[in-house]
Amino acid sequence: MFEQTFKNIDDVLWKEAGCATELDYTEQTSWLLFLKYLDDLEQRRAMNATLAGKAFDFIIDTPYQWSTWAAPRKRDGGLDHDSALTGDDLLDFVNRDLFPYLQGFRERASGPDTIEYKIGEIFSEVRNKFQSGYSLRDAL
Repeated sequence: MFEQTFKNIDDVLWKEAGCATELDYTEQTSWLLFLKYLDDLEQRRAMNATLAGKAFDFIIDTPYQWSTWAAPRKRDGGLDHDSALTGDDLLDFVNRDLFPYLQGFRERASGPDTIEYKIGEIFSEVRNKFQSGYSLRDAL
């Protein structure tokens, strides 16, 4: 399953003009998978907190959560194609909103040993190299 997922992403990146080397493939795949992992982790923690009757504060604000911008869902759990960004809209969101928001975590963090600071550090070094929002949507 994972092998096929990576192969599918590699196939998309191979066609993407902004990604020319295997290092580009690794970088682009890494930031995508990191954000998916972080969203899954926070969703699981939120569910556990709800079950325990506790409040939960997400690290990532709602508009920037994977489940909001990358994979919005309908009530039945299927992908909501009507609200999923694609093309130039997706690229604009990632480049002008998402990455600056994530880079800002470093300045907003309470200290260097926090996950917020580490998120800011990661996204201060990583660049989105997708030039086609359609390719990015395919990778998502």
